[in-house]
Amino acid sequence: MHLQWFPGHMTKALRMMEEEVKLCDGIVMVLDARCPFACLNKKLNGVFGSKPVVYALNKSDMVSNSDIKAVTEQFVKDGKTVVSVVGTDEKSGVRLYTAILNALSEVREKYKQKGVNKPLRVMVAGIPNTGKSTLINLLCGNKRAKTGDKAGVTKDKQWVRIKELELLDTPGTTPPSFESQTYAEYLAFVGSINDDIIDFIELSVDLIKYLVENYKGTLNTVYKVNEDAEPYEIFTQIATRRGAIKRGGEIDEERASSLIISDLRKGKLGKVYFK
Repeated sequence: MHLQWFPGHMTKALRMMEEEVKLCDGIVMVLDARCPFACLNKKLNGVFGSKPVVYALNKSDMVSNSDIKAVTEQFVKDGKTVVSVVGTDEKSGVRLYTAILNALSEVREKYKQKGVNKPLRVMVAGIPNTGKSTLINLLCGNKRAKTGDKAGVTKDKQWVRIKELELLDTPGTTPPSFESQTYAEYLAFVGSINDDIIDFIELSVDLIKYLVENYKGTLNTVYKVNEDAEPYEIFTQIATRRGAIKRGGEIDEERASSLIISDLRKGKLGKVYFK
């Protein structure tokens, strides 16, 4: 399966970000902790330039502590500022707010020396459906930014003021082309690519293959299936277990694939990390 998703509004969003970043003091790059490296959009690096960036590993409760630790260590090794967060956890909001202020400490000091008293402007960016708006609402303590559980909810910029910060919520943007189809598939697994362009049957079979190779026992525990079978055969077993059967006993592939992907996204398959 070849995945590519770069709708017209993303071109517009990138142009807007290129203009607005000139007004910003720093960046918060929101990544899905389940596939953080797949969420790194090199196109945005060119937009950010040399401005300080805080990488927020959101949805970190959906990944094991050992995986979060390994990812964090890699980011730190690469010289990046990183913080693991959960969009519904108040303590995460405090950690993120503190990390932003620390990352922009030099900018704050320059403003202080010049006698400038204004909020620090921070652009919040990332791949679609990583939880940018949710994190902004967490920092604000109320629902100020529009959120949703599918890719592409935020279509325009939104400025939100919170204490010493002024946050710019931006539309999610994917690269104009994916260098890695493996990473593109990881984004499809977690819902960061528009579901309407995805072959869910193929995607769910690929997910089954990944789980058998990396999380042996998970599918048997959740669905009571034989994991030694071929991926598509496991898929049909799951369909039968979940009652995704048409009249006449035929497998309802569309329904079965939607159920499997939904179970992953809702955390019903446990804490799954995509390398």
